[in-house]
Amino acid sequence: MKINANGIEQFYELSGKPGAPVVVLSHSLSSSNMMWAPQLIQLEEHFQVLRYDVRGHGRSGVPLGEYSLSQLAVDVIGLLDALAIEHVHFVGLSMGGMIAQTLALQYSQRLCSVALCDTMARIPVSTQAAWTQRIEAAQRDGMASLAEATITRWFSADFIAKNPPILQQIKQQICMTPVAGFIGCCHAISRLDQLEQLASISLPVLIMVGDRDPATPPAEAAAMHAQITDSHLVTLEGALHLSNVEQATVFNQRLLQFLLRQL
Repeated sequence: MKINANGIEQFYELSGKPGAPVVVLSHSLSSSNMMWAPQLIQLEEHFQVLRYDVRGHGRSGVPLGEYSLSQLAVDVIGLLDALAIEHVHFVGLSMGGMIAQTLALQYSQRLCSVALCDTMARIPVSTQAAWTQRIEAAQRDGMASLAEATITRWFSADFIAKNPPILQQIKQQICMTPVAGFIGCCHAISRLDQLEQLASISLPVLIMVGDRDPATPPAEAAAMHAQITDSHLVTLEGALHLSNVEQATVFNQRLLQFLLRQL
């Protein structure tokens, strides 16, 4: 469904157990709410599940220009207000995890708990050139030109070889991401620098990371864990960046255990 919230059209899906607490799922860059398909069955048994497409992605609106993480967080608050949802458990992966951090810092009163998955709280200066190159490649050659490199950064070679149908779906999400939305969110991510601010978070926080994640390495997860007093760190063996897909079974187990403890 689509709804106007914070001045843009936002696409969302609300499913699961009527009247139950709400879990929001926020996806990675170059993806959509469909990224969370492996989590739905388990979560819907206990919660209402709100999936949405981030500004510039999927079926949500694509404003031109640079975005900010604060703006992406306000989009979430606007969506919750439009749906008359007061409090949520928020689960974010990669970019979604950066949005989750920003919400926890700026709108903690709306959150019951947070799960930060395969994400980080700072972007090293040494990677700025890589972000510029991705933006230029998308502008010049479109999103399809980034698909193969993204896939190999997100998944192990073994998983890629054994799961062609899943990889085709992921690749389709990448290729269908609007260039303007990708660029807008790249600018938001590339300015991320809030590791020390995380010390002010008092919410229950689950931090999960693939042990082979090259995009948001385990060391960055450990750094967030060290800052957040009420946090629990889980390392998922055999996963790269999209651990919710590559190691869905154990990801779901750990996430559900955490969420059920908050009830």
